[in-house]
Amino acid sequence: MTHSPSRLNRRQALQLSAAAGATLAAPIWLSSTAQAQAKFPSRPITLIAPWPAGGSSDAVMRAFAESAARVLGVPVMVENRPGVGGTLGASAMKNASPDGYNITQLPLGIYRLPHMQPMPFDPVKDLTHIVCLTGYTFGIVCTADAPFKTIQEFVAYAKANPGQLEYGHTGTGTTPHLAVEEFAAKAGIQLNHIPFKGSAEIMNAILGGHIRVMSGTTEFAPHVQSGRLRLLATLGSQRNKAFPNVPTLKESGWDTIVESPFGIGGPAGMAPAVVQVLHDAFKQTLDDPKVLETLDKFYMPTIYMNTADYTAYAERTFAAEKATIERLGLARRS
Repeated sequence: MTHSPSRLNRRQALQLSAAAGATLAAPIWLSSTAQAQAKFPSRPITLIAPWPAGGSSDAVMRAFAESAARVLGVPVMVENRPGVGGTLGASAMKNASPDGYNITQLPLGIYRLPHMQPMPFDPVKDLTHIVCLTGYTFGIVCTADAPFKTIQEFVAYAKANPGQLEYGHTGTGTTPHLAVEEFAAKAGIQLNHIPFKGSAEIMNAILGGHIRVMSGTTEFAPHVQSGRLRLLATLGSQRNKAFPNVPTLKESGWDTIVESPFGIGGPAGMAPAVVQVLHDAFKQTLDDPKVLETLDKFYMPTIYMNTADYTAYAERTFAAEKATIERLGLARRS
């Protein structure tokens, strides 16, 4: 029995209609994700500051958040999660949704501490490095009555008195500690390091005359400006504009550069379009006078890296920190 042309055409029409519906279903499903990304952000973003509220890092992150919020058109809420050397933000990203609504500051310690103790994240594999924005300023400081007035005289004194010169820092394995150890190795000097619990304790020690030298961030600045302390060298790639007459270690002859850049990151697997939106918004904050004023207040330079460069920096730094930790005998045992 044969079908009439009219019935056959109706059947073909139904088949074609069903096929067309199936064809359209996939693009509609796929476009929902694309539309969500195109509308990003559509609700508040949480930015983790892995430090206590009220400190310099917290103030800087809040300045970035307020500025980025104006660009993004949604609130950027700062959430403080202090502890474990500033790594709790990175830890939180391990299980966070990669939708762009949960991001964090990425301090230098996230590349170092996994080599020293077990951590719940891999700083390269488990994170998306979105944009680098700034960094801390470090310096080597001595008391005003110390028997050396320049970094060259400091090295000469250390060589003439091997193992007798002590310096304080904010904890074993921290950047102020490892930076001086690297410098000492290159300068061929032997120093005794004294770890302190934090900035307040180390400042009390040096101002009280209990130690003559310290390595730290710019908590020393007002005391250098008042003349109670002397800044021998800064550790960045360029002189700090707040101390234009103070040389860097590199220009003084020892190729040690420690700028401790930090920026914004999120979970692994973020959509490139979402990463781009966040990158562009936070990059614009570096043109915001209020942000720049906050950075200047804490002597933090602008250190911009785009997503690709920041990712490459993370890979290099993770490997370099491993080598440094192993050389200093601080690597964790399996």
